[in-house]
Amino acid sequence: MKLWPGIVTVKVSESKEFYCRVFEARMIYEGEGGWFVLLQIGDSELGFMLPGLESQAPLFRPAFQGQGLWMAIEVDDVDAEHRRIQALGVPLAVDLRDEPWGDRHFALVDPNGVSVDVVQRR
Repeated sequence: MKLWPGIVTVKVSESKEFYCRVFEARMIYEGEGGWFVLLQIGDSELGFMLPGLESQAPLFRPAFQGQGLWMAIEVDDVDAEHRRIQALGVPLAVDLRDEPWGDRHFALVDPNGVSVDVVQRR
């Protein structure tokens, strides 16, 4: 089994650019006209699709509303990732910190309002 999330959004292009620039994602597939993009980040995949597509089942047509979703990207060296992402000038929503349960992490927000937690488990 493999899990890969997809986000229905009008910001397909912006999402692709964000994840490729910030997380060095590799594009696996891009639909003609930019209706869909599938990215690879490490061993994981993440998709973005335009809303309201007649070719999709009604379940997959409404756009994400920008709240209530977070993703974690686990890294080997969160301090190095923090320095790298800060050098890109990407604003952080949560600065680098240690948690009582052992995680060290920081967070940023993607173009869709999704909270992205960059974490190193200890």
